[in-house]
Amino acid sequence: MFGTSGIRGEFGTEITAELALNAGRAVASEGASRVVVGRDVRPTGRILTDAVASGLQECGADVLDLGVAPTPTVARAVEWHDADMGIVVTASHNPAADNGLKFWDGAGRAIVGERQRALADRIERGEYDIRPWNEIGSHDTVSDAVERHVDAIADEDAALDLDVVVDVGNGTGTVTADALRRMGCRVRTLDADPNGSFPSRSNEPTEGSCARLSTVVAGSDAEIGVAHDGDADRMMAVTESGTFVPGDVLLAVFAQEAASPGEEVAVPIDTSIAVTEALKAVGATTTYTRVGDGHVADRTTNDGVVFGGEPSGAWIWPSEAPCPDGPLAAVRLATLVARRGSLDDIVAEIPTAPIRRGNVETEARESVVNRVRGCVAGRYRNTTALDGVRVDVDDGWFLVRASGTEPLVRVTAEAGTEDRVKLLFRTARRLVDQAAADIEMKV
Repeated sequence: MFGTSGIRGEFGTEITAELALNAGRAVASEGASRVVVGRDVRPTGRILTDAVASGLQECGADVLDLGVAPTPTVARAVEWHDADMGIVVTASHNPAADNGLKFWDGAGRAIVGERQRALADRIERGEYDIRPWNEIGSHDTVSDAVERHVDAIADEDAALDLDVVVDVGNGTGTVTADALRRMGCRVRTLDADPNGSFPSRSNEPTEGSCARLSTVVAGSDAEIGVAHDGDADRMMAVTESGTFVPGDVLLAVFAQEAASPGEEVAVPIDTSIAVTEALKAVGATTTYTRVGDGHVADRTTNDGVVFGGEPSGAWIWPSEAPCPDGPLAAVRLATLVARRGSLDDIVAEIPTAPIRRGNVETEARESVVNRVRGCVAGRYRNTTALDGVRVDVDDGWFLVRASGTEPLVRVTAEAGTEDRVKLLFRTARRLVDQAAADIEMKV
């Protein structure tokens, strides 16, 4: 039921009002008595929010409804309102046809592991603590959450003298523009009108979907451009020349800035060695987690872990908030550029190696990965099964893992040269393709 980032899938088939109702019932039945809810701009969001709120109230929990708000706003609001949990109705960077539910604990951290399993088990059993009519929960509307988010991240004394382009992508990320303006930036927005069909570009901020942002920045006086996904938990960037900053490189920039000698940065196992090398320069190290911002956030609770991030665009500063916060990341990046100058120059200082990522579509993603894991066990000495299977060789590595949000097997490879990374990537792809073919033949 749970992937790497909550429950997510196509609305009307995998994600239904019945599922949302039962999820709300399960959260309240597991002991939450006060729950913050919010949603992104998808047209199916209101249906699911109403359903999850009804389930919560039916089992005695009081609901604080933020309406449309960025995911990090909802996560932060859990602590602001002394709530037990938060629920966001969102499919984050997935296509408009999808929707989902993401759950936050009382500290505003995504739930993982046993708490996910407890909710899933209760939903599958259908066991809920339905209250009598005079014990149902209340439902109140909260109208100031987005403004509080701006207040929390905007340093009004910063006086940043920057031109910034913010690509909202028709989602909820206008918080970023508001915060940057309050800090003295001259801000131009792209596609700031909320539209849950995401007509302007793909909902995920990738190099391809940020092509217009790159063109606008390169053709203007802007020093940086930033882009969000639909619920603004992710943030990616382009330099003043309009060059898209790869996620691994941006992770290395943030990590190097956050960490001091002896400290650690939490990163998922599919992260480039560029991050490790960048941290060596400041005497810090990486600590690897499973893929998923909840796992990264969980690791940031360890002593000595000062930052966590994923190359996909999720950035966590645990001293400020235990959740990925795209608007905070944009503010941090703008502050860094104002202090150090050209983002092109900052990026150029990060050591990189050729890396390649790809996907294989399959409904049997877990079975495929399990079969690949069995195949590589006898062929390679250095394998890791933290998340999928990673194979390390003398001059590089490759990773095969099941996506937690889509019917895909994700393949990543990295090596010292382009020829070598191509070979490693082809090796990994062949393993996946053969495993998928073998499984299909058995079916």
